Amino acid sequence: MAAQTTSSCTGSTLLQPISDIINLPLDQVNFVACQLFALLMAVWFRIYLHPSKTSPFIRHVVATLLGLYLALFCFGWYSLHFLVQSGLSYSVIVFAGLEHMHKYCFIITLGYLIMCQITRVYVFDYGMYSADFTGPMMVMTQKITSLAFEIHDGLTKRDGQLTPSQRYLAIRRMPSLLEYLSYNCNFMGMLAGPTCSYNDYMAFIKGTSFQPRHQENANGMGNGKCKQSEPSPKNDVISKLCTCAVSLASYVWLCKLLPVERSIDNDFVSSTPFYLQVIYLYLAMLALRPKYYFVWTLADAINNAAGFGFNGYNKDGSPRWDLISNLRILEIEFATSFKSFLDNWNIQTALWLKRVCYERCTINPIAATFMVSAMWHGVYPGYYMTFLTGTVMTMAARAVRHNIRPYFLISDSYKCVYDVITWACTQIAISYTVVPFVLLAVGPSLKFYRSWFFCVHLLCLLLVLILPVKSRRQQQVKEQVDGPQKDGLQDRTDHDSTDNNCNRKDKAT
Repeated sequence: MAAQTTSSCTGSTLLQPISDIINLPLDQVNFVACQLFALLMAVWFRIYLHPSKTSPFIRHVVATLLGLYLALFCFGWYSLHFLVQSGLSYSVIVFAGLEHMHKYCFIITLGYLIMCQITRVYVFDYGMYSADFTGPMMVMTQKITSLAFEIHDGLTKRDGQLTPSQRYLAIRRMPSLLEYLSYNCNFMGMLAGPTCSYNDYMAFIKGTSFQPRHQENANGMGNGKCKQSEPSPKNDVISKLCTCAVSLASYVWLCKLLPVERSIDNDFVSSTPFYLQVIYLYLAMLALRPKYYFVWTLADAINNAAGFGFNGYNKDGSPRWDLISNLRILEIEFATSFKSFLDNWNIQTALWLKRVCYERCTINPIAATFMVSAMWHGVYPGYYMTFLTGTVMTMAARAVRHNIRPYFLISDSYKCVYDVITWACTQIAISYTVVPFVLLAVGPSLKFYRSWFFCVHLLCLLLVLILPVKSRRQQQVKEQVDGPQKDGLQDRTDHDSTDNNCNRKDKAT
């Protein structure tokens, strides 16, 4: 076991004894240890390198060096890919013409990521369920491409040509190399993100993130008083760390108890009634989600501990630290629609897809967004099967909602029944859709779908055919007047509490 974990880890072997004791791969132990170290450094960074005590230059340098050290500890010399990708992209941003710089940067950055993913998957370690260097590169790709588009908006367009959210994000001067590296490689988001806008990050470094432009949409009677002092993230950080502890314990306990692979085991399929297979699939997927809850919530807590992530105030005057949050657990687990589930899952990635693809693509933006999302996720065939299935699910869910839901809104009891039924259907549909995402390969994925006789695929296609979405054209006309309402994958990007304050003004009711 020790030899296996050591050979599969590209980073430091300092924690190998701990890996042997707890029987977890060394690269995962390194990742968790580095994130816990980053949490401690975040507290130190907020207290001892506070903007009132330290210049932005020092904060940039320290944040960058700590980030590069964590990358080197986790991934060894593979972390050079981060610098190569960043260097190539910065060269394009600086030396290419502003008119097409963002397009070139998008192609080069995403292309380099895909090249690394192909090499890692098909040359070295196909199917490994462990931390790898392309994970941070995925977040870095989001940051670099977002930066390029925001520079293009800020330096080539007038305010009247931009949407409110684009005006808020637009960058009015070319970032220096240090600012660029600090934004991409800072220790708070180096290993697990989440993605943030360049302007928000610079406001955090300079200490202006608590000024009124970040609070203009704050609610509550106590806002005036709250603005007089810098809010503390302590309560939110503690709450998120408790969530991390519960999520990690749940994942360690459940992942081996409920493996997804059992769903395609011949003995299990032949000896288990179909309704029990459905229940098992839901429980197996439920057991996988705490892994993401742990990683994303810990990353959010690290940023908050450093003082980054403030997003105004709640109605009771308490500070809200969800500017760059990546998920909402309760809304995910109790989602009553496919859209609602996606609205609250991997939020920052959805915002990135919206800003760099959906809002700017003139030919079939929905298909283009699905394609970019699939390419960004990786090169496993299971990813593409999941996105294709998700497209059909989205169309069916929209058809049901438009045609059937109104009949259940006549009373509260009917609405309650509808919510219970749609919750169950949503959880089954999500679990069914993401099986290839977990199994990765085509053979096992098709084996699973065959064991279910492709029943959910066929049902969704039938619903799309017999339940056409009503008044779709009228809705599109209304959207052009009131503001774009994103369909399918992009519906999840419009959740108001994580979008930027200025972007919220742009939303349709």
